[in-house]
Amino acid sequence: MSTPDTTTAPRSPRVRTETNRGVLTITLDSPHNRNALSDQLVEEVHAGLAAAGHDDAVRCVVLTHTGTTFCAGADLSEASSTTSDDPARARADQMVDLLRAIVALPKPVIGRIDGHVRAGGMGLVGACDIVLASDASTYALTESRLGLAASVISLTVLPRMDERAAGRYFLTGSTFDVAEAERIGLVTRAVPASDLDAAVVEITDDLARCSPRACGRARP
Repeated sequence: MSTPDTTTAPRSPRVRTETNRGVLTITLDSPHNRNALSDQLVEEVHAGLAAAGHDDAVRCVVLTHTGTTFCAGADLSEASSTTSDDPARARADQMVDLLRAIVALPKPVIGRIDGHVRAGGMGLVGACDIVLASDASTYALTESRLGLAASVISLTVLPRMDERAAGRYFLTGSTFDVAEAERIGLVTRAVPASDLDAAVVEITDDLARCSPRACGRARP
């Protein structure tokens, strides 16, 4: 009689990390669900941030993505999978922990955005120190259209955005382009898609000339 195979197949990674010339790049690589914030993806982003924090050779982090969407927010397929008595609170705490990990990292974090940003993905953008985005990117705080409040991500988004613009987009959930994102302060610099990688290299090269200790202390 054969013995049943009870081994668990290894999970395919949903985040890729690579270090080159003092830059650790964290790439959200789950395009099948628009890089939604699944438990696995969040866990792997945390691992990448921890690796950057513990490696003295890493001077800065670039947070980017594969596919046409940077991040679509929460993974709704996992919305009720938690064993917590309060699933909504558990998901909110998970998001707060992720945003805190980005903000508290003692090294600059650069967002490289070449696609759509929705809901919780806006929180990730707000948590980055510098955001470089292509003309292919669009933005929306879609929670209000789903009967929700964008409460947790407001922790990082509101300090970045013009107050009047924040009032408009938090309330309406409407989509805006990269030029508007730059105008209201969410994005540091908007560039053509063909120039995005060069713009990232320009920033990371500038950071390489700075004192790591000073950069860590200068993070807002």
